[in-house]
Amino acid sequence: MSDLDRYLQAATRDNTRRSYRAAVEHFETVWGGFLPATADSVARYLVAHAGVLSVNTLKLRLSALAQWHNSQGFADPTKTPVVRKVFKGIRALHPAQEKQAEPLQLQDLEQTVAWLEQEMKEAREKQDRPLLLRACRDRALILLGFWRGFRSDELCRVQIEHVQAHAGSGITLYLPRSKGDRENLGQTYQAPALLKLCPVQAYIDWITEAALVRGPVFRAVDRWGNLSEEGLHANSVIPLLRQALERAGIAAERYTSHSLRRGFATWAHQSGWDLKSLMSYVGWKDMKSAMRYVEASPFHGMARITDKPLSS
Repeated sequence: MSDLDRYLQAATRDNTRRSYRAAVEHFETVWGGFLPATADSVARYLVAHAGVLSVNTLKLRLSALAQWHNSQGFADPTKTPVVRKVFKGIRALHPAQEKQAEPLQLQDLEQTVAWLEQEMKEAREKQDRPLLLRACRDRALILLGFWRGFRSDELCRVQIEHVQAHAGSGITLYLPRSKGDRENLGQTYQAPALLKLCPVQAYIDWITEAALVRGPVFRAVDRWGNLSEEGLHANSVIPLLRQALERAGIAAERYTSHSLRRGFATWAHQSGWDLKSLMSYVGWKDMKSAMRYVEASPFHGMARITDKPLSS
């Protein structure tokens, strides 16, 4: 691969590249379209999948087709009036409420961490190293993900070399790139040590127990207690979280990795954080993105207006 190709490839994130490749393959192989495509064929493709695929999925498919045509030097059929109008019609006739992850409530976080700590205690007594490592890792990942509002891919890309943790004080993490960092300038995140549910002490305990000195922080643990050299894949965070919740006696099917991020945003909002501070802490660039994550009661604050019950 030439230097030019490497830089061009680095300009597009791996997840986006995979999604685009799958979208183009779907257009060609599954639906039977031809590339380069005409505006008519793209419009018929949209019509064929309207009401079957979500509007967001169709939007991603259009972006992938646009990127393919632009990179190959062909005119972009997705920008033509007929395609735009068909897509607008689909949005009007097939509105769908956006699915959002259930926010992880603080009491559920506390219950899960208490269970993981009990597992760690029992694992030490039984000298069950695989169980000890998994419980210790899961506690650190869940607490860090919650209190920093990290996405799953950000958690999986944290490197030990980029972390400074001081017990009783705080933790500083540097991520060379993230979803919100469009210019790839890198970003530094901080979190304080807490008296309860502390992400700093959980991180230190995990690094110490696993004897890690460099490389990915969060890794797979096999049945014999051996750690992988590679970091966890972002897709593994959802089953990891759900399994921990289920073991703690919490119905977990409605939770995803974004539940940690939404859970923190909900807690911060209900604790009185102003939106600007929350956006700065989590890394949102616009208010619309922030409001999608904030879970608030529609009657929040009404008790201060009237002493009467809202219903008779």
